[in-house]
Amino acid sequence: MHAIRQYEFGPAENLRYEEVPDPHPGPDQVRIAVAAAGVHLLDTALREGQPGPFGVAELPMTPGREVAGVVDELGEGVDADWLGKRVVAHLGAASGGYAELAIANAAALHALPDSLADDQAVAMIGTGRTALGVLDNAELTADDVVLVTAAAGGIGNLLVQAARNIGATVVGVAGGAEKVARVRELGATHAVDYTRADWPDQVRAALGERSVTAVLDGVGGAAGRQALELLGIGGRLILFGWSAGKGAELTVDDLFARYLTVKVALGPNILNRPGGLRALEERSIAEAAAGRLVPLVGEPFPLAQAAQAHHAVVGRGTIGKTVLKP
Repeated sequence: MHAIRQYEFGPAENLRYEEVPDPHPGPDQVRIAVAAAGVHLLDTALREGQPGPFGVAELPMTPGREVAGVVDELGEGVDADWLGKRVVAHLGAASGGYAELAIANAAALHALPDSLADDQAVAMIGTGRTALGVLDNAELTADDVVLVTAAAGGIGNLLVQAARNIGATVVGVAGGAEKVARVRELGATHAVDYTRADWPDQVRAALGERSVTAVLDGVGGAAGRQALELLGIGGRLILFGWSAGKGAELTVDDLFARYLTVKVALGPNILNRPGGLRALEERSIAEAAAGRLVPLVGEPFPLAQAAQAHHAVVGRGTIGKTVLKP
């Protein structure tokens, strides 16, 4: 089979497309003929040697933690009914998703309904579960005015849709005319281009006498700080990342000035919710299968172009979820 292999930490060019021996599942594992593999911002950090949720990756490795495809081989102890099924799985610490064949623990599998495409399933198994975890922490209602940063991104587009479904007023912030147009298509009440210096004033003008009651921010940096400053008295700031490279500057004085509440919707605040990650995955797939959440998926990259996919993700040149196709 062909796979992406990495032997040294560093730039995306260290991702090599190679022919390697076919893997075979061990006890309680299956092999998946990969139809789509997800690319996540965390993948780019692991590639550089930064510690992820499970520590620094071990080299050499095949990156990739999200795959969808067909089970084509079973390990000892696995229910025979899984053979030939379309599935999606989050590979966790095992990785190995950037390949034509990937090994997954049978306990991680989710059977896919015919209504859900492989690339959409990949978007929901990791990114979708995170989006639902963020929403659980945000506790939105129809009375909220919600501002979502990176609203055309993999998580952001789902947050916009979910907040719209709740009945909230949704302000989607994205970079560039194309992304802003997509945010409008998602149903955002207002869509604003954050590459324009006056974007916070545009939000204020659009809202009139209303104030932002909740900010869902996975960008941080200057944009995250500007979003924070749009919060009204008693507003909530829900943080789930810093794609800008650093978090938004925030002090205790900021909290007391407007009686703000800040919550980090990562780690224990997601893992310790009832049912943990498995429950979030099941909900995420069900929401997509029912059409209540339709993940944006960008034009797929061929597996051999994994390096280009990493550059696009880091450079914010993508819309929605980025996917590799073997």
